[in-house]
Order: sequence, then C-alpha cells, then structure tokens
Amino acid sequence: MGNLILKDPIWFAALLALPLLAWLRGRRRVPVLLVPFAAAWHRPSLASSARWPVGLAALGLALLIAALARPQRVEDKREVHSQGYDIMLAIDLSGSMLAEDYERNGERINRLQAIKPVIQAFIEDRPSDRIGIVVFSGRAYTLAPLTFDHEWLAKQTERLRPGMIEDGTAIGDGMGVSLTRLEQAKREIGGKRSGAFIVLLTDGVNNRGALTPEQATDLAKSRNVPVYTIGAGKDGLVPFPVMDDRGNKVGYQRRMSDLDENALREISEATGGHFFRADDIGTVEGAFKAIDRAQKIEFQSKSYLVTTELFYWFALPGIGALALGALFARPLWRQEAAA
Repeated sequence: MGNLILKDPIWFAALLALPLLAWLRGRRRVPVLLVPFAAAWHRPSLASSARWPVGLAALGLALLIAALARPQRVEDKREVHSQGYDIMLAIDLSGSMLAEDYERNGERINRLQAIKPVIQAFIEDRPSDRIGIVVFSGRAYTLAPLTFDHEWLAKQTERLRPGMIEDGTAIGDGMGVSLTRLEQAKREIGGKRSGAFIVLLTDGVNNRGALTPEQATDLAKSRNVPVYTIGAGKDGLVPFPVMDDRGNKVGYQRRMSDLDENALREISEATGGHFFRADDIGTVEGAFKAIDRAQKIEFQSKSYLVTTELFYWFALPGIGALALGALFARPLWRQEAAA
C-alpha cells in the first residue's frame, strides 16, 4: 500500500485558506481572486448561470494549489538479504547421558535434561540460521535436516531421550553424518564451504562407528567446517540411576566418567572451532553463548522508496476548470444564456 504525501505543504496550507478568502470576498462584496476575467465573473445576481464562472475559477485555483504542493504516492520497497549460517547440532544419546551429575533448583537431573533447554534457547536465538540435528550413540542418525522451522525443531529436541539408539559412542559417525547434511546444502566461496559449522556435544569416548574421530576431523578440515565440541558431565565418579524392570528409579550407583577431553580438544583446534568443558548448567549455557558470539549472524539489507508524482492529476483539471470559467464568463456566452 502506498502513502499519499505533499512535497510542498505550504501550498496545501494555501489551499486550506481558500474558504477564508471566499468569506472575506463575500463581506467586502468585491472580487479578491486575481484571475483573468475576474471582473466579468463577479455578478451580484443569484442566478445559477452567473455562479458558474466563479465556481469554476475557485475549483481551478484549488486544483492548481494542490498541484503546486506536489502530491506523491510513496511506496516503501525494502529488500533484506539475511546471510545466516547452516548449523548441525550433533548430540550424544548414549546411556551415560543418564548420569545425574547436574542440579537444577536443588534437584538432581541427568545430563540430557540439563542440556536440552540450553539447546532450545540456542535455536531460538538464531532465527536467521538453518539448523539441523544429528543424534548418535552406537550409530548416528539425522533427527532433523537443516531447517528454518525452529518451532518444529524445538519439538524434535524435546523428544530426545538417552537409549533411543543402540548404546555406544560413535563420535566420528556423528561428525560424518553432520558433514553429509551440510554438504547437501553447501555454499562455497573460492572452493571452500562457508557459513557452516558443527556443534558436537558428548560425554564419552569414541568406541563405535565406521569413522574414527581423526578421519571425521580431516573431512571437516578439508571442507572448511569448524567443529565446536562440548564435553558434558563432571570428572570422576558420578551418580548413575538404577532402574527396576518397570523403569522406575530404585537407587543410584557410582560410575566413572570417561570423557575423552583430549580428543575433543584436538577436533576443535584442528577445524578452527573451540572446546568447552561443561560440568554444570552454568558452563553449558556459557559454552553455547560463546559459540553464538563467535559465529555472528551477518545481515545485508537495502531499502529504497518508489514515488509516483500526482502533479498532473491536479494541474490539468485545474487548468481545464479555469479555461471553462473563462469561457462561461465571455460576454457572448452571457448573451446566449440570457436569450
């Protein structure tokens, strides 16, 4: 929808003053509009034929004043190009993610329960990015391909549960599937993949899968895809829930945390990413915020105005009205009207 504006509002003010001029003219009983044939147009008679020249003159002047105000129809044409990122989140769903070494509001929660809200917040804070999710345990699968539908993506994240996949920790396969998804929607500059990165979150050591972490790292490096790694959980012995046959928690046992911190650090350093140690909720949040700051969203926008001049729509009828007024004011016309 376009907006109508007046380029020179002083003329519009003059237009608004016309009723005042007409009122003054009536009180002084002399013509005040200095136009051709004004003396001939002015008649004290109330006959309708005598009113035509004055009416047309007033209409013509009003239209000309409106034309001088330069009315325009303005349309705001705004073109925005957002250059977001393609991000794959590779999330470990191995059984060790059930370890309850995190706390929220004084209650124990497992590692995945602590991480899911942070992942969802990270997704919500990057509306211009395409984000996908790969889950891995003994194998790696695509839970969600790259998408702008972050509401749907948040629902998929809520579904995550440890034990959804056969147990194990296939870090290399998780990276490999993530790279495949990024390759399917690649954007290259100078033969290098641009605008993409992987966030890999795990709490264990690679012990399954077709790809080793070293092989997956070489692939990521060759494709110019940074990998940010997050090591979840505390070091040492951690509480692990014991379940009965019905799936009810009946107690805890202590297990040793087996995070391979050196391997995660090597992956991130080799690919241009960064390693984060997340042993509590605060450090998990800090890791995702640091990644968000490191990979900024870039915007390129252009906006311009399209204006259509409406001068002629007022000027031409105004000139025509004045011409008709002059024609009606001619003596020949008045004589024919009187006859």
